[in-house]
Amino acid sequence: MSVAAPSLPDDDRLTPARLRALVAVISMTASVGTGLSLGLPLLSLVAEARGVSSTMIGLNNAVAGLVILLIGPWVTPLARRFGAVPLLIVAVIVASLSLPLFYLFEDFSTWFGLRVIFHGALTVMFVLTEFWINTLAPRAKRGLVMGIYATILSIGFAAGPKILGLVGSQGFLPFGIGMTILFLAGVPILFALGQSPDLEDEASRGTLGFILAVPVATFGVLAFGAIESGGMAFLPLYGLRLGMPEAQATALVSMMAMGNVVLQIPLGLLADRVNRVALLALCAAIGLAGALLMPLVSGSVLMLSIVLFVWGGFVAGLYTVGIVHLGSRFSGTDLAAANAAFVMMYACGMTIGLPGLGAAMDVWSPHGLTGSIALFCAAYLVLVAFTARRGRG
Repeated sequence: MSVAAPSLPDDDRLTPARLRALVAVISMTASVGTGLSLGLPLLSLVAEARGVSSTMIGLNNAVAGLVILLIGPWVTPLARRFGAVPLLIVAVIVASLSLPLFYLFEDFSTWFGLRVIFHGALTVMFVLTEFWINTLAPRAKRGLVMGIYATILSIGFAAGPKILGLVGSQGFLPFGIGMTILFLAGVPILFALGQSPDLEDEASRGTLGFILAVPVATFGVLAFGAIESGGMAFLPLYGLRLGMPEAQATALVSMMAMGNVVLQIPLGLLADRVNRVALLALCAAIGLAGALLMPLVSGSVLMLSIVLFVWGGFVAGLYTVGIVHLGSRFSGTDLAAANAAFVMMYACGMTIGLPGLGAAMDVWSPHGLTGSIALFCAAYLVLVAFTARRGRG
């Protein structure tokens, strides 16, 4: 008499349809990452070429964070009403068509309005795709799946500056390439329609409740939001002020992103096996050490690139490990709402960090950038120690 093997819970069963959906949704993020990482340094370089100060560039970038804070709470209700997939498709179209408008409108004041449109669409894309991936990921392999997701996203982030280095920041061509890449992000959605996420129930708490329920994840992504967006926006300017040519200065962003590519799967695997709060603290500690090292090695392009590679990979771990922690605590509509809160805290980091990083570069050029990054890492480590003592996180 044979005994049937116990079936796995739905959350742990990786069916062929579920696997196809995971591959499709994760591959979508490659186009999003490439388009975004090409667009952010491109806008900074174009603005500086037009005579805009670092402080104003930082303020313009910070509008993106404010937009995410305003739109983030509405993403889940809108997805419940209209469906996640239709909302994603609209967001892809809006994001791709709005990027070239930055080239067409030379008056810098109009860029603030364009940021609202561009980053509003990107907010919808990030909230829904990350929730979708977290929902599809088997519980026992969530760290691995989110590590793969972060790696693919990082490949996109690494590719964008490489493309920008090849085509340069002059003329319409880089904007046209970015528009095409973002538009292609919508194609994989068609292969995941049968596994679209269920958002029938209402969330159990408000945005603030989700932020306070997992502070090591939500405040970790706040620090990451300041550091990563600041790195993409200001590392090319950091390199230029160190005397590097434009292509080499832009490549600094790629070195940061390549560290993300290499380290996110190992960090995701660790997140499935070790204490995630301790792992987040380790990522922040290495982020602090790397920021302090950069001015010391800035005279050597090779050494600076090595530091950026390691530093970038571990700083990105604040995002990867944080979202794994989030997925282990919530499910269903609660997970979608928690993910929206997670993205909103990333936006808080952008809103606080980008103007501060830009102003710091104006005050102490160029090493104000690394000094302000070190402060974010140190502040987060203090928060982790505080929450660990109180048994929260």
